[in-house]
Amino acid sequence: MERDQELLAILKTAPVIPVLTVHGPDDAVPLARALVEGGLSVLEITLRTEGALKAIEAIKHAVPDAILGAGTVLSSSQVEEARSAGSRFLVSPGSTVKLAEAAAHAGIALLPGVATASEAMAMAELGHHILKFFPAEPAGGVSYLKSLSAPLPHLMFCPTGGIDEAKAKTYLALPNVICVGGSWVTPADAIKAGDWAKITQLAKACSHLRRQ
Repeated sequence: MERDQELLAILKTAPVIPVLTVHGPDDAVPLARALVEGGLSVLEITLRTEGALKAIEAIKHAVPDAILGAGTVLSSSQVEEARSAGSRFLVSPGSTVKLAEAAAHAGIALLPGVATASEAMAMAELGHHILKFFPAEPAGGVSYLKSLSAPLPHLMFCPTGGIDEAKAKTYLALPNVICVGGSWVTPADAIKAGDWAKITQLAKACSHLRRQ
């Protein structure tokens, strides 16, 4: 329950969590700085590249206002690596008992991924009441998540996967959605061009989205 409360406080910080795939500090630090300047301080750095952990370390020191989470956490070994690098929380595309136990042992909050009611119930039995709904759009989108609110009123979700700004507004209108995750706020062409002002502008627009 304590980890749930910590995670809740983090996810309430902003309505959108940018999901970032970066290759190292050179692009990660200015990207994080631009997002925080735009009002999005909670960042998910996916562990999909060799430089992801170094990027987390660099952002932690260079952008102290950023609240960092490690995404695409798939194994117990990654739990400790991400925590040591400076992650405040972990995000996984799916959910397993072993991963949940590893996060609990490391003393770090976990946002486990679920796509069905059964998976959500299984995670709730382990004490996780804040869940990532992934992949949100392919898994049923707004209508599916809305249908879970009546039988599972004690659970809250962060939908991620196939979401853009327009869809984000629809998700945020649901009573069981605390925030959304997505990569539309960090377009690849802007990153490649080093157009950090554009990313700050997109972040500002996302930071003004409102939960119901």
